[in-house]
Amino acid sequence: MKQGMFKIAENAALTQNVYKMQLVGDVSDITASGQFINIKLDGLYLRRPISVYDCDENSVTIIYKVVGKGTQQMSKMKIGEQLDVLTGLGNGYDTSLCENHAVLLGGGVGVPPLYMLAKELISQNKKVIVVLGFNTKDEVFCDEDFKALGADVIVTTVDGSYGVKGFVTDALPNDYDHFFTCGPEPMLKAVYKATNKSGQFSFEERMGCGFGACMGCSCKTITGYKRICKDGPVLLKEEILW
Repeated sequence: MKQGMFKIAENAALTQNVYKMQLVGDVSDITASGQFINIKLDGLYLRRPISVYDCDENSVTIIYKVVGKGTQQMSKMKIGEQLDVLTGLGNGYDTSLCENHAVLLGGGVGVPPLYMLAKELISQNKKVIVVLGFNTKDEVFCDEDFKALGADVIVTTVDGSYGVKGFVTDALPNDYDHFFTCGPEPMLKAVYKATNKSGQFSFEERMGCGFGACMGCSCKTITGYKRICKDGPVLLKEEILW
């Protein structure tokens, strides 16, 4: 984990309440897809944990949804402003567990961490199918970004206004050897029940410190309690108790 000041290089709306922000600074502690950063905001006690969408040698890109005071404040920030950021948090996905053919399933703001993962898997010459789930057409974002990487992309919407009508589990392909997923807990539970192969789940959880000191985001697993921020956010299917 590393703390540093980052300068905003981009902060643009993707949908009515989803924004993309690029932050320039020291990203040397970001070493795996699925990790997250923790942002300090003026006037707010707790930092805001946001998953990493993409990363290059001197910047990190995040995609966040406006859901409260913190993200509302972030949405109004301008290019050139600076943020105090903790980087390199969480364990991230382990791509070595996928031999040849991966399925990535993301719902809503669970979509962003799958982009860097898809890029990593494709660079390893693995076949990637991405299934993205949204409520309606107006909420769809980043599907074209995944296509540009060379992934096969399936979009589902609950109301059927775009892509396949239904949930990500309704578009789950049969041919894959490992899956990766991130999204709200009801979606993760549905993926857990619908899959019969090994996979990795990234959990969205309210956090206190974000680096394992406060125990506020602990969950019970087959090997005891684990901290989502420190021991996760990625857990193997085989260790989850559902």
